[in-house]
Amino acid sequence: MSDIKLEFVGKQVKDMYGAYVGKVIGLVTDIDGSIESVGVDCGSIGLKQLLYEQLLVQGDYVIFIPKWRMEAQKLLRQKSLTIKRVKALENLVEENDLMKDDAEVLHLIYEKRLVDLENNEQDVINSLNIRLQDLDSQSTTIKTIIFDAKLQYRSNDIAEDTYQQIHSNSIELLDRINLEKDEITNFLSRITQPYVEAPPVELEDNQIENHEVSDDVVDKDSEPEPISGNIVNNEKQESAPSEEVQNDETESNWLNEVLTRDSA
Repeated sequence: MSDIKLEFVGKQVKDMYGAYVGKVIGLVTDIDGSIESVGVDCGSIGLKQLLYEQLLVQGDYVIFIPKWRMEAQKLLRQKSLTIKRVKALENLVEENDLMKDDAEVLHLIYEKRLVDLENNEQDVINSLNIRLQDLDSQSTTIKTIIFDAKLQYRSNDIAEDTYQQIHSNSIELLDRINLEKDEITNFLSRITQPYVEAPPVELEDNQIENHEVSDDVVDKDSEPEPISGNIVNNEKQESAPSEEVQNDETESNWLNEVLTRDSA
């Protein structure tokens, strides 16, 4: 069994917000040996098969990445990269007018890509809003449980330590829900806000010649990177820290704090 497979088997699975999911009991592989999904024992819920692309080994845990997050992160990076390349291409043409005819084809490719991304943007926004509604519904249910427990305690139906345990567990769950809601709200803000033009970025000559357009998806052939707010980021960052990089660093610190707190 390869090292990467051994990294999964037997590990506990948590989501990005600290909630326990289950324990990895095995893997489902394709005919070429690549991992398709991971079997997770979720207790009374039974066995769940989680897609490999949504999992990342982080220390003693396997972290489950929600699909909405991967879609939102991918959209943001593709849109940012495409716009920067359009601007870079325009700058190159301004510097050398002889490149105008050659650059026109590539410019059309990137413009079409932006149209496709704009069409996909609404689907991602709808997905995020649906998840927010689901989390709001869960929050309402949890608050009802807390209020009912308080009534039971005041009417001497349950002991104080029982009430305190219910309250503590419920607040912990609310905290995790609020973490996810905050992140979804952050993504919605970043997706819908007008794009702030970044400094011109020079394209490599081979990129221009080959008409490259990146699909920055998770590269599972490479070594897993430490968990961060930029999990689907396989592009190298620019030299100066941008707002996007700062957001990713903040998310990384937050996630590591969640992992540390839950493993304590």
